[in-house]
Amino acid sequence: MKHAKLQFNVLALSLLTASTAFATDGYFSHGYGVRTQATGGAGIALPQDSLAAASNPAGIAWTGNRIDGGLSWFSPNRSTDITGNGVPGVNGSYDGNDKKNFWLPELGYTRQLNQDVSVGIAAYGNGGMNTDYGKNPYAGFGSKGSAGVNLEQLFISPSLAYKVNEQHAFGATINFAYQRFSAKGISAFSSASIDSKNLTDNGNDSATGWGLRLGWSGQITPELTLGATWASKVKTGNFEKYRGLFAQGGGFDIPGNYGIGLAYKVHPQLTLAADLQKIKYGDISAIANPLANLFAGNALGSEKGAGFGWRDITVVKLGAVYDYSKGLTLRVGYNHGGQPVPASETFFNILAPGVVQDHLTLGATYKVANGGELSFSFTHGFKKTVNGSNSIPASFGAGNANVSLSENIAGVAYGWKF
Repeated sequence: MKHAKLQFNVLALSLLTASTAFATDGYFSHGYGVRTQATGGAGIALPQDSLAAASNPAGIAWTGNRIDGGLSWFSPNRSTDITGNGVPGVNGSYDGNDKKNFWLPELGYTRQLNQDVSVGIAAYGNGGMNTDYGKNPYAGFGSKGSAGVNLEQLFISPSLAYKVNEQHAFGATINFAYQRFSAKGISAFSSASIDSKNLTDNGNDSATGWGLRLGWSGQITPELTLGATWASKVKTGNFEKYRGLFAQGGGFDIPGNYGIGLAYKVHPQLTLAADLQKIKYGDISAIANPLANLFAGNALGSEKGAGFGWRDITVVKLGAVYDYSKGLTLRVGYNHGGQPVPASETFFNILAPGVVQDHLTLGATYKVANGGELSFSFTHGFKKTVNGSNSIPASFGAGNANVSLSENIAGVAYGWKF
């Protein structure tokens, strides 16, 4: 236990200092915890470790006393092609990978206080987005230097779960969110901002906020478990250094989401799981407002200022867990999300091409001495390109921006039961 607590403290410190850009389902993570990542993100009815509260707080009623810590390596491949533009030197291909590697720590702790009540705390990267173009796609329009954005989000989530009986539990989580943002190389839009001094190249800015997640988990039959979860929008403070970029003076709240899940034990050694999740990107002005707002008289940073034009998405998560032996568990999964970026909105989404839709996942857990469990996962996000459709305004020379993204994620975690 002393060793476990030391590792927990070290991971807590690393969470505050590590890069946590993580764009899978839009810019949310496809799953929370290395084990859940390996099952395609399916975890609403399938708690597998002390990170379960990030998917459904009711799940910690079934995880027992444990500590888990892990680290994931995230490597996205971002690119843009601009075609049909009338400004000299703009057409061409642009590589957004000047920064290639990101590290995402995670940790969780759960404890059963008595037969009915369990508590826990989880810390994890909720999502993020990064682009870094050494060759600036907006240079032909007057921007200087390299271009890109960096958005990182960290959640720290204390949870409580209560068993109504041996089959059903309810849970609640308070989500404390810390997010950090920076943008550079977009001075071409200065004349379209309410505050050009707080539009670009101002380094990192941060904001914090609070939200709520509720959940239920129920064992309907010995084989079938169902779950449901809902998370509120997290209202955060504004990014004051970027009040001339984001709508409502730098507002960038974190979208709410909700989902349902099931887990079915088709064999004593094999469990299948599925989640259906809705992410409400369309409720956040800075994310959802279309670029057309700019040409309707709404400057960047204003109440109805232009944003990235993202839509709500629905995500399907499928996973399987096979207990190969007493010491080895195997996992596989698939994740498919809707497309948040419309073809008409690709010009601004050069900065935020969160367009990947399909992910294949796998992983395993090996039990070691003294109750320890070593887990790993691997996720491949298949390359997706959204080709623009009249996406570059005539005042910027018309034509289209075609944005692409693929990604690889590898994670390792260690858990202790006590």
